[in-house]
Amino acid sequence: MTVTLRPATEDDLMAVGALHQRSRVAAYSSFLPPEALAEPGEEAMGAYWVERWTWERDDHRMTVAERDGRLVGFSHLGPDDEGDPATGLLNAIHLDPAERGRGTGRELMIDALAAMRSRGWSGGVLWVLRENASARRFYEHGGWAPTGRVRDEHIGAVEVPQLRYARPL
Repeated sequence: MTVTLRPATEDDLMAVGALHQRSRVAAYSSFLPPEALAEPGEEAMGAYWVERWTWERDDHRMTVAERDGRLVGFSHLGPDDEGDPATGLLNAIHLDPAERGRGTGRELMIDALAAMRSRGWSGGVLWVLRENASARRFYEHGGWAPTGRVRDEHIGAVEVPQLRYARPL
């Protein structure tokens, strides 16, 4: 019943998309209306990851977590979205809703931080939805701190503020 981490392959991407959509719905449903989370569906989210993989596979890294051979989480990281060559961006950590609280997210974060250091980055950044209190606590517990920067993202038709977090590596 242990979790194993491994690099994602192209064959994982449709399952990653389905898991990503389930994770979003579970994590955001307390502060976003159902219609904002209805699209994209699991298949469309898989297609999104297939397309994204095409453009990012050379300079980004996706790790999948499996429990008993079943995908239960993933992380995705790459260069800083603002172009700082000393900084990596943790794009995502998502878990199957049933996997929350089992330590898998922490394992994915530890792995992502090690991967960022191995790429020579001295700092990491991420964006988290302001209303996602659970994710904010998770990242803060992992040594991340808000920078004071805010940007807006659209989830469905709803504009949602994101907070930028940073930490040294």
